[in-house]
Formats: sequence, C-alpha cells, structure tokens
Amino acid sequence: MTLEIPAGCGELLARQDGVIGRSQALEFGLSAYSMRHRARAGEWQRIQRGVYATFSGQVTRDHEVWAALLRAGPKAVLSHQTAAELYGLVKQPSPLIHVTVPAASNPAEHGKIPGVVVHRSRILERTRHPVLLPPRTRIEDTVLDLMEGMDALGDRYDLICRAIGGQLTTAARLRMALKRRKRFRDRPEAESALADAGQGALSNLERWYLRGVERRHKLPVAKRQARIKVGGQSIYLDNLYEGYLVCVELDGSAAHPAGEQWRDKRRDRRNLAAEKIVTMRFGYADLGTERAQCQTAAEVARVLRGRGPWTGVSGRLPGCPC
Repeated sequence: MTLEIPAGCGELLARQDGVIGRSQALEFGLSAYSMRHRARAGEWQRIQRGVYATFSGQVTRDHEVWAALLRAGPKAVLSHQTAAELYGLVKQPSPLIHVTVPAASNPAEHGKIPGVVVHRSRILERTRHPVLLPPRTRIEDTVLDLMEGMDALGDRYDLICRAIGGQLTTAARLRMALKRRKRFRDRPEAESALADAGQGALSNLERWYLRGVERRHKLPVAKRQARIKVGGQSIYLDNLYEGYLVCVELDGSAAHPAGEQWRDKRRDRRNLAAEKIVTMRFGYADLGTERAQCQTAAEVARVLRGRGPWTGVSGRLPGCPC
C-alpha cells in the first residue's frame, strides 16, 4: 500500500522537490518504520543518511542538492560553487555540493557527508538569502566566498565581472558586503578590483587598459560602457572619449569570439563613422606587458591630441617605464 502523505507534508515536499528529511517526516506523523519500509520496497529512495526521495524515478542534481542541505541540518545553506551554480555564475557545476552551516554546528558528527563539502561561518544569518529556495548565500557573499578561495588575481576579477556583467549584482553592493566582513583575504586588492569594476572596467583586458594605459600615462578619463544611439539603435562602447570623438574598443578572444569581432568592426565602419567617431581597437598583445601598454598609450595620445583640446604629450608619456 502506498504511504499516504499528510497535506502539510505534501506542501513541504513540493518546496523541496520531493525530498524529505527523517526529522521532518516524523513531525508530520510518519513513522521511522514506514519510511524504511517504503525505501526497501523501492517506493522511496535513500539519498543521504536520514534523507529520502519520496519517488522511485531518477534522482537529479536538484534532489541531491536538497538532500545535502537536509543532511547538513536545518540552518544549512548552499554556498560557494553550488550557490554560484544556482545563480548561473559558473558554467561547470562542481561535482561536490558546497554547504555552509553555523560555526558551532556539527552536521557530520557521525562521519563525513558523502559528496558534500561543509563550510562553517560565524555570520551565516547575515549572508543567507532571505527568500530564495533552495536556501543559499546571497549573490554578493557567494562572490566573496569564491574570491577567497582563488589565488590568481585575474580569476578573481573575472568572477567580479561575470557577476556584474550578468546583472546579478553591482560593484556597490559587493563593496558593502565586503565592508560587513571583519576578515577577508587580500582585502586591499579586493577593494581595488571592485573600485575598477565600479568604473565600468568589466573584463581583465579593460582593467589593464584602465590601469596600465589611461591612469598610468595620465590620459583623459574615458566613459566606460558608454551608451550612444546611432540610427535609433543603442550601441555600447568600451571606452569613449566624448570630447574627442574617439572610441577605444578592447577585444579579448574569450569575451569576443572571432565572428563577433568582425561584426563589431563592421559596426564601427557603418555606424560610428556616421557619427564621426574614430575607433581604435586593441587586444591582449597591445596590453599584456608594460612596454605594450606604453606603446598603446602613445598611440591613443597621438589620436586624442589631433582631435581635441588636450595638450598631453605623445611618445614617452609621464610615468612611462620604457
């Protein structure tokens, strides 16, 4: 005989994708014997110790995620790579499920939780998203948690850019989340990265241009991600020197596949030329070293000098390492 599910329990199962913890089921009057019996009969499936899928079909990633949460305890939330997976911040899900629990809890008292990485936090109540299911850390805290686990500065900045560029959060909100944390690995570097992202440098390449070309060589300040209208169509430009009608576009193969690069170049010729905007286009080879950045700055300076009132020098620029 199929086990009858109480009405209130059915609502819980709907929220939890058909997965239930033993303690939850007991609260609704289901006996431990009936749960074990249904699992042995194949009507239910045991996913984790004390956690069941209340169906006989395929167990998916969503079911495994809920099972990990329920096994970790009532205050557990998804975090790190798994929270990033739910937000669409990472392309490849981690094979392990990451959960965070209050610092004083011990969800693996009787051994490790299979397939689960358990993190502990003293500020979990503050970093937990108030409404989203499955429970998870806020997007800002998810980004900061991942950044602390990354060694390469470029990887950290790329993560920030994906979160902001994907309209999941803003640099200002990330800065506020960082400010709330008393401890954070490499805080000055993180603050610097968020300041640059807040100015519109939304890729490592754009940051190299901002820091290594424009700031270091004391060029005029461009408008980042500048929106202009041409023929009724909105176009976004990486760096626009408005008073000079000069646009600097930055092409990275990861951000701009080959087909998109040719599309961008055709756009430059057709649309920007009509607005008398000169487009300069640079890639990794033009920004990857200090000498390359200096040469790029000299090229931009010469064009700016010829199209506006700026009197900056060309050739060997102020602060140039060459």
